[in-house]
Amino acid sequence: MQPENASLPSIGILGGTGALGGGLAYRWAAAGLPVVIGSRNEERAAEAAARISSGIPTHRSITGAGLTACAANADIVVVAVPWDAHRETLEQIRDAARGKIVIDVVNPLAFDKGGACALPVQEGSAAQQAQALLPESNVVAAFHHVSSVLLSDQTAETVETDVMVLGDDADSTKKVQELVGLIPGMRGIYAGKLRTAAAVEGLTANLIAVNRRYKTHAGIGLTNVQEVAHAKA
Repeated sequence: MQPENASLPSIGILGGTGALGGGLAYRWAAAGLPVVIGSRNEERAAEAAARISSGIPTHRSITGAGLTACAANADIVVVAVPWDAHRETLEQIRDAARGKIVIDVVNPLAFDKGGACALPVQEGSAAQQAQALLPESNVVAAFHHVSSVLLSDQTAETVETDVMVLGDDADSTKKVQELVGLIPGMRGIYAGKLRTAAAVEGLTANLIAVNRRYKTHAGIGLTNVQEVAHAKA
């Protein structure tokens, strides 16, 4: 599934030096999208960009930048930072992300001897916190249940999983669904408004339990969902 616009959007990934952000950077760059990896440490961002670039054709564009420059120089911004850096990061890039789609992939989780569990968020969810902090951006929640290991595995030609996409703006959720579809094996499925994002974010704790018990990289598969017109948010 290709985006309808003739030119592919540039993607800025805040936290692109991490496992999930780096995996998304690899897959989208391999699909031909210009990607900017953002980090508080510009040197780490440049190193990550070089490492990921080494596994894809040389004409693909991956660069590194600081967080604000990453958001400013991208058409679409992805927030893939740790939960404890979520608020601070969003406050830092508020102006740079104005008028843009912001894809929030963050799962507010805690870990202890009992495994992973979802954390309460004052705004309701990480995605709702992002929208509250970025009132002039269109926040979309997605990619919560995708294995970073599979995304980064350059021997895996496809990543077979469905991605639940949530948002309050119909055009934004549609564009994110299309971006999901650029990764072979993935489907972007509209799954509701941001007010329902807490359930999706929290489900990640259950998938972590599955993965630990069965030593796998499980994803989500939604049955009986055919290719239909994009749902209205």
